[in-house]
Amino acid sequence: MAKIKLTKNELKKQKDALKMYQRYLPTLMLKKQQLQAEIRTTELRIKELLATKEAVDESFKPWIGVFCETGFFTPELLQIRSITTSQGNIAGVSIPLFHGAEFYTAPYDLARSPLWLDKAVAKMQQVLLLDLEAQVLEEQRKRLDHELRVTTQRVNLFEKIMIPETKSNIKKIRVYLGDQQTSAVVRGKIAKRGMERAVQ
Repeated sequence: MAKIKLTKNELKKQKDALKMYQRYLPTLMLKKQQLQAEIRTTELRIKELLATKEAVDESFKPWIGVFCETGFFTPELLQIRSITTSQGNIAGVSIPLFHGAEFYTAPYDLARSPLWLDKAVAKMQQVLLLDLEAQVLEEQRKRLDHELRVTTQRVNLFEKIMIPETKSNIKKIRVYLGDQQTSAVVRGKIAKRGMERAVQ
């Protein structure tokens, strides 16, 4: 704890600091609540995406055997051409927002390809979209978690250290200044009695 001066100027400075801390603390607490709510929303969305992906995977199980047919479903058949994202802002935190993705499907001979290939390509696009959105949401959650940690530290600093310390400093200065004032009054009375005795 830094040593404080026991003066009226220091008292004013401490009072101003206390007002500032008390004014900013509710804003920080509101930001903390907003971040917590956004993190919960993001986590729910991630769970929804994973559940949807699991359902798609389940619907894919009957098709797994046909993927063994060689030469049809190759890595070159379906590729991600571009991912569309933008930057959003939640409680002052810059976060990525997922808007979609564009895929490239390599041309294939419809006459020689099996009938299931079109459906397999569509399902793979669906799975890839779900994966990409989940990755962007994970990045969102990571950034929001970091900001929540920083905000919580600030709230704790203000609530548990700065405000109590400043109140304690104000109390000390007031007690000291009160004692000084009482002492001055007592000295004044003593001096007055001494002058009255000298006059007699």
